[in-house]
Amino acid sequence: MAKSLVIVESPAKAKTINKYLGSNYDVIASYGHVRDLPPKDGSVDPENDFAMKWQVQTDRSKQLREIASKAKAADRLILATDPDREGEAISWHLYEHLKAKKALPDTVERVTFNQITKAAVTAAMGAPRQLDTPLVDAYLARRALDYLVGFTLSPVLWRKLPGAKSAGRVQSVALRLITERERDIEAFDPQEYWTVLGTFKLPGGQTFPARLVKWQGNPLDKFSLGNAAVANEAKADVEAGRYSVSAVETKPVTRNPYPPFTTSTLQQEASRKLGMSASDTMRTAQALYEAGHITYMRTDGVEMAGEAIAQARDVIADRYTTAHLPKSPRVYKSKAKNAQEAHEAVRPTDLSKGPERLSRLPEAQRRLYDLIWKRTLASQMASAKFDRTTVTLHDAHGRVELRASGQVLVFPGYLALYREDVDDAPEDDAGDDDRRLPKIDKGAAPECSEASAEQHFTQPPPRFSEASLVKRLEELGIGRPSTYASILQVLKDREYVRMEQKRFYPEEKGRLLTAFLERYFERYVQYDFTAGLEEQLDEISAGDENYKDVLRAFWKDFFPKTEEIMERQPSEVMASIDEFLEPMLFPDKGDGTDPRACPSCGDGRLALRGGKFGAFIACSNYPECKFTREFGNRSGDDAGAAGEYPKELGGHPVSGELVTLRSGRFGLFVQEGEEKKPPRASIPKDVDPDGVDLDMAVKLLGLPRVIGQHPETGKDIESAIGRYGPYLRHDGKYAKLSSTEEVFETGMNAAVVKLAEAAKSGGRKTAEPLKIMGAHPISGDEIRLMEGRYGPYVTDGTTNASLKRGADPMTLTLEEAATLIDERAAKGPAKKRRKAPVKKKPAAKKKPAAKRKAPAKKG
Repeated sequence: MAKSLVIVESPAKAKTINKYLGSNYDVIASYGHVRDLPPKDGSVDPENDFAMKWQVQTDRSKQLREIASKAKAADRLILATDPDREGEAISWHLYEHLKAKKALPDTVERVTFNQITKAAVTAAMGAPRQLDTPLVDAYLARRALDYLVGFTLSPVLWRKLPGAKSAGRVQSVALRLITERERDIEAFDPQEYWTVLGTFKLPGGQTFPARLVKWQGNPLDKFSLGNAAVANEAKADVEAGRYSVSAVETKPVTRNPYPPFTTSTLQQEASRKLGMSASDTMRTAQALYEAGHITYMRTDGVEMAGEAIAQARDVIADRYTTAHLPKSPRVYKSKAKNAQEAHEAVRPTDLSKGPERLSRLPEAQRRLYDLIWKRTLASQMASAKFDRTTVTLHDAHGRVELRASGQVLVFPGYLALYREDVDDAPEDDAGDDDRRLPKIDKGAAPECSEASAEQHFTQPPPRFSEASLVKRLEELGIGRPSTYASILQVLKDREYVRMEQKRFYPEEKGRLLTAFLERYFERYVQYDFTAGLEEQLDEISAGDENYKDVLRAFWKDFFPKTEEIMERQPSEVMASIDEFLEPMLFPDKGDGTDPRACPSCGDGRLALRGGKFGAFIACSNYPECKFTREFGNRSGDDAGAAGEYPKELGGHPVSGELVTLRSGRFGLFVQEGEEKKPPRASIPKDVDPDGVDLDMAVKLLGLPRVIGQHPETGKDIESAIGRYGPYLRHDGKYAKLSSTEEVFETGMNAAVVKLAEAAKSGGRKTAEPLKIMGAHPISGDEIRLMEGRYGPYVTDGTTNASLKRGADPMTLTLEEAATLIDERAAKGPAKKRRKAPVKKKPAAKKKPAAKRKAPAKKG
């Protein structure tokens, strides 16, 4: 009997759905996208009406053969991928591939469900539809736009901007946000201001603080008290005054709960409360969704199904008092313009399952579920109520007015369960809004027991965290729920930005790329242009606009612009960027000297130059003056010792050549002599540059160091510093050293022991990771990128997974690495493949020699 074939994305999702469907259904996973545009020119052809060429991803070939085989035997094909633009695209790719292979059954249907529960899955199976063509068109438009930008702009970057890798349509705009914020911070000029506080004592002994708001009859603004002298004069007047309470105002304040999570608010709160990156959040949420614990996690919507609201109210009534339950359900409306993205909010599928009932989940899933469960319940709880009190005090002469404010929580409401964190709290001069005041009556005469004048400085705008950047992108209308995690990950993977204390810092090549784009492609990194293009994509998905019309309009202006820039000389481009970045690269020293003056020759001027390995600063008197410094080093006070290089360390004790400490495009290094290819050695990361003297330089230049001969083999044991750090080497085998100091101090006995310990792991080279990817979003195990005998692979310590053929290992994201490991683990342990014995063909039997016919007799 033929079965209905159901195709979903992941094995976990297939396993869950298999439990809900009967034996007449066969559920199989596609393992995500099965086709993509080949990464080469011509995959999108503007000259041929934007025709797109697709190729099967190499690691999906085997799975597609199995899907095609099962589809041919089925009488019904059900495409049950995720209910968003990407899910529709996967279904379309599967349909087109099976159609080309002539493997489509007579009936092909599309079903979607917002949650993987038995009720939702069976209901979806009973209400199938056809593929959503406008939604597929929106995917095609987005994919074509991203391809055209990347493959048209990248060659321009390679030729005109040394060191640049690539630029993306949306990533470049997010990078601009980060670099602009950095420019604002650098240009920020702190402004001094003062506040005066008085401490007042009531007759009953209670005390409370009050802030000076009017002095000498004039209201005070933030900067009215601009220096210590004025502030102390005001402080003296506060201390000398005799006061009475002229007004006491108390009013109730209500604070309503937040709506349930959308994709972006989930990413923001998970970042604030759990310290999870956007990609980790989405990976963990995907696992919860596929296991049937939460609804679909890529959504702009805040609405909840009626049955979910009713269940939430039941749980609230059971766990809290009736006062915590509002009289009527709360209804939230989505602001999303695109109805296709506005699915139901992210919520638990069964709110009666509190986090305590899911204790067996991996920690990351359990913590994220707890956050979603609390936010969902809180969204249906009663408002929090406060009494906010403001007390005004006047002195007898009307010269001084002070104000005290505070609030009292009367009823916690939803705050009994959930409080939302904030990214960057605004400056609060008073700092007393959450202070509880004692009972103060109008007409009371409290005594000022002391006063204080406090100095403050305005603060620069904070750097973006993942949460605040996602929030800003959403406010600007840039990107969509399914894209935020990948946008941020690409910026980190390409090393355009770095994370420090959970904040984005632009790397210098990121700033250089932004400067180039703002100078030559300003329109395409404008926020309103990018947001407008997103709106057009939404209109395509709603069926209101033709996707090829959008592509034509974009390409008409974009392509000529790239052709124009390609004709410019690299030196002209670099000079233009040099001018654009002058405030950053050559800040005013404040002493009247030229910030571009060469610190080496004195009469040359510094400028931005382009080289094979990226941009750097060089003297105009080259080649007579060979002074250079890294692009990131500035000549101001925060530039460190950039202007001091090259620094003479002394003559080499053997060669007599001058040894210098220099700054290059890859950091500090020491050099021996001035030959065409002089000996050089990089300064290790664990060595303080200020401590590099002639002795240290000679040691580094002398590596590898021969420690001695191994007592068993008689072969040399060497210590050195390689690509992955310090190490020992002996007879083709390696052992790791922990520091540069060990390279020079490890003796024979210690070296033999370390090599022996390394040999216990199999006698092979002790492998150092190419990159530490981070923690697996579900298991929490550390994922490492390794170099193996047959190429790079990723491992979590238990499962090893090879990279896709042709993939660049250094651009691999944590999310992609975790997916590879999960897919490898789902296939079970790798088995050694034995070649089938070659069957020898039986030796051919020799045919008996043919009997010769006697020659015919003549005549």
